[in-house]
Amino acid sequence: MGSFKEALLKSMNKLFPLPVHPFNLQKDGVKTYADWEFEKGLSTLQYFLDFTDLDQLFKDKTVLDIGCGAAGKTVFYATCGVKEIYGVDKVEKYKEQAERLAKSKGVEDKFHFVIADAATLPFSENTFDTIIMNDFMEHASQPQNVLLECYRVLKPGGMLYVNSPPYYHPYGAHLSDLIGVPWVHVFFDEQTLINVYKDLAKGLPDAEDRIKLRFSVDNTGKPYISYINKMTIKKFRQWIKSSPFRCVYYKEVPLRKSLSFLAKWSLTKEYFVKMLVAVLNKPIEKT
Repeated sequence: MGSFKEALLKSMNKLFPLPVHPFNLQKDGVKTYADWEFEKGLSTLQYFLDFTDLDQLFKDKTVLDIGCGAAGKTVFYATCGVKEIYGVDKVEKYKEQAERLAKSKGVEDKFHFVIADAATLPFSENTFDTIIMNDFMEHASQPQNVLLECYRVLKPGGMLYVNSPPYYHPYGAHLSDLIGVPWVHVFFDEQTLINVYKDLAKGLPDAEDRIKLRFSVDNTGKPYISYINKMTIKKFRQWIKSSPFRCVYYKEVPLRKSLSFLAKWSLTKEYFVKMLVAVLNKPIEKT
């Protein structure tokens, strides 16, 4: 049965073009992951610009970018007038690429790449004016602890800007560098997805890195997709509500305007919302 499902998925995958993905661009020598992120820097902020502007986000501020990846977007933020900016990620190999990009853009004196877990940040209380979590909450293994850490290191009056795609987004399984079938994780079980992904990765120069990033084995020896926490809209809202933050802006962005009615209907919204957006404030305590 497993081999039939795997064969079916491989056949279906041939019918769908892969979305543009930085891992594939880097593999093909088109551009590095950091360069791709830098080019996308402004677009990573698009969901917040109805609420704020670049000066309010960055000008003369100490900024933290959590889950920065190769930190191309962090370097872009560094060009927007920050006083100082820190990019945090657990993947050590991104550090050299990020620092090289920062130097090429002339912001190496403002930019710092920190290898750390977002649930245990290596910063003092009340350090940052602005924190950005772009496409990160769906990856956090301890999302509620991450929010508590953000609250701790954010200055009173500071803002945390969060945007993340929910799990049932068409590519919410985060396998679209090799599997282009939309909503594939709705129609196929996790083991099938893992087996097919690993098979498609064979022969790629970075196959081991891709597999290590996405999959782990639980204490029973069963493989699972560890790169994501299967964050639904409901979970996201619960995490925010249970945090000490005050939510000052919230938005659910539909896949397309023409499908906005499906993004509002309770039975279908999990599948037709492409992005969850929230701006969270650390209130200034009254004396």
